[in-house]
This record gives sequence, structure tokens and C-alpha cells, in this order.
Amino acid sequence: MKYVVVAGGVVSGLGKGVTISSVGRMLQGCGLKVTSIKIDPYLNVDAGTMSPFEHGEVFVLGDGGESDLDLGNYERFLSINLTSDHNITTGKIYREVIARERRGDYLGKTVQVVPHITNEIQDWIERVAKIPVDSSGEEADVCLIEVGGTVGDIESSVFFEALRQFQFRVGDDNFCLMFVSLVPILSDEQKTKPTQHGVRDLRSLGLSPKVIFCRCPKELEDSTKSKISAFCHVPPSNVMSVHDVNNVYHVPLLLLEQNLHRIIQKNLAMDTRMEIESPDMKSWSEMAFKLDGFTKDVKIALIGKYTGLQDSYLSVIKSLKVINNISKHNSNIDFICMIMNIFSTDPFEFILSPLRKILF
Repeated sequence: MKYVVVAGGVVSGLGKGVTISSVGRMLQGCGLKVTSIKIDPYLNVDAGTMSPFEHGEVFVLGDGGESDLDLGNYERFLSINLTSDHNITTGKIYREVIARERRGDYLGKTVQVVPHITNEIQDWIERVAKIPVDSSGEEADVCLIEVGGTVGDIESSVFFEALRQFQFRVGDDNFCLMFVSLVPILSDEQKTKPTQHGVRDLRSLGLSPKVIFCRCPKELEDSTKSKISAFCHVPPSNVMSVHDVNNVYHVPLLLLEQNLHRIIQKNLAMDTRMEIESPDMKSWSEMAFKLDGFTKDVKIALIGKYTGLQDSYLSVIKSLKVINNISKHNSNIDFICMIMNIFSTDPFEFILSPLRKILF
């Protein structure tokens, strides 16, 4: 089993979920089977009891598990079916370790973060990575692992320590760490300091990224890539420009253009297992560019309780994207909050009033 780990720095919300999903889709185009794991460092056992205002929608998996919305991204991008065990949280790990301690499984030893918690994390990853997630019923070739939050957070420190140990457990040829960072533009200059500091924090934990994804409004300049390469211990070719595109379905194509598949092949010693010269991305490319060409719009009113955060209805929004591809129209969504004004004498008018503005 090969493992590709994606962590992020500087700020949250950079798009690690879309990035790792795009890496997975590109690897599928190269003929590999992939699976995916999301690590969430919060103490909650799962996302089921959290308000959508906290982390966006609660994505319900096929086995009934309530998980982070990123698992929905994985399923949509990669056409796989994940389980609740594919979402690792601090709550799940500690619950399992404490249950074992109560049963006496540790034979009277002092139960500690290292090695007991870190070993449980590593064992969980190896066990879940072997679960078949597609119709073939076969074990995946590559397991994609996303670490939620940002490097330096107290909550995620135990997971990074576990991953530091894990790279030696599975071997260097089976472990590839990637880092997602922000390259802001100030005074028309692409700034690299946030990325330098993020990688420095990651390396201080004993983990050195082999690929750096740079989120930037514009395509990275060669001078920016060279500077990041010099200060972050990676070749310039391993600094990926993940700049703004028309829709997220262009991201796998963007990574393919920058030869990420060749970098992964080299780092994970997969010379004979990947289709490098002509990856099968034709249908995906047609779909991505097709979405750019629609000129007609359809107005859609989405009424809900949590409309203050659009990620609360991410699956609905993504479903409309699929419909766009069939109807050849763009969906312009107006979000209407359903929390009724208690002073309103006519609650139906309260809901219908914004709809009239959309329809007429």
C-alpha cells in the first residue's frame, strides 16, 4: 500500500479536500485504485452533533456514519463509497484506547500518548486503507490521507507525531507527504514567507514535504517557485501552482499539466504500475470545459436554516452542478433563511417575499 498525505499551513479553508480529491482523480486516470481517509483533530467522535455553522454540512455515508463534508468531496470526485471508519477523529481514537485500557489490554502498563495513542492512529490507518471502496471489491493501490486544520495546531500535534512514526513503519518508498499553503499577492508581488514558515513548522515536527501546493489568485511565477524551492527543500518542479480556475474540476488537469503524476511515480517507486504517458482524463476534461461554456442561467431559491454558510448545503450545490452539465445551464442560487420572524403576522409571506424577487 502506498500512502499520500496532505497537510496544510498558514490558514484553514485553502482547499485541502479539493486538492487531495484532485490528486486521487489524477491517479485514477493513471490506472490506479485509490481510497481516502480524513483526519479531524477535534474531540467529537463524529460530526453528527455539530452545527453546520462549525464545519459545514454533515455528510452521511453509506453505513449511516455522520462525517466531515470532505468525505463527500472524495466520494463525488473519485466515485468511491467510504465508511465511518474513513473519518478519524481524536474522539474516536481516545475512545478506543480508553476502552482497551478498561479491558486490561495493556496488561497494567501506563497508558500514554506515545506510544499508545500514536500506535492506535497508525493501526487505524493501515486497517482502514485495506477496505475496498469501489465496485471491484479489491484493495486500493494508494491511500490518500488528509490532515484537517493547520500545522502548528495543538489539536493535531498527536496526529503529526503518529505520521512521523508512520513514515518509518511503511518505508520511504510508500510514504509521500504534500503540503498546501497560501501565496498571497501584496503590492503585485507574490509573497512566499507564509509558505516558508509553514514548511519550517512542519519540518520541526520531523516531516518534510516532497510536494508543495501553492494556492494563489494567479499562476505562480518561476521566480516564486525558485524562492520556495530554495527555502523549503524541494525541487522547483515539485512546487505546484494551484491558482484560481473557472471550476474545481479543472484542478486535476492543472496538476497533470505540471507533471505531478510523474513526481508521485518517482517518489513512490511505481514505475511499472502507473500509466504515465497517456493518462485517461479525456471524459473528465470534457466535463470540466463543458461547464465553462454555459451562457444561460437558471435562478434557484434554496430555503434552509443554515444559509449563512453555503458549505452547510454543499452536497445540494454540487448536485446542481451535475444537473448543469445535463441541462446546459448555470445555476444562480439565492439562499433564503427559513428562521421565521416571530413578529411576522404572516409566516408564509415571510418566506414567499424573497422568492418573488427571484421569480419576478
